[in-house]
Amino acid sequence: QLQASGGGLVQTGGSLRLSCAASGRTYSSYVRGWFRQAPGKEREFVARILWSGGTESYADSVKGRLTISRDNADDTVYLQMNSLKPEDAAVYYCAAGGMWSHDPRPTDYDYWGQGTLVTVSS
Repeated sequence: QLQASGGGLVQTGGSLRLSCAASGRTYSSYVRGWFRQAPGKEREFVARILWSGGTESYADSVKGRLTISRDNADDTVYLQMNSLKPEDAAVYYCAAGGMWSHDPRPTDYDYWGQGTLVTVSS
């Protein structure tokens, strides 16, 4: 089971740190990712990390502002979000999957957390 947390209300330019904790099983052999979904829009890729080796990739819209990281000790993935913009507002989902594809999609991921809401005020 994946549990996302850390969402909240922040002003434009502010920061948040999201966490995705694993329980019940280990996901350390998987690709761990973050997606987001705004009202009326499709779920979109934000960032991912390959657990073994730590390779990262990001959506162009978040590069330089959001950083994904992992904690091997407790099987947790983080998303540090800086310089937040109103267009970053969404429900953020963490996920785990076995595929590192060229064009990351929700279908690459087998396990999903419940989502945490990020609201950015202008």
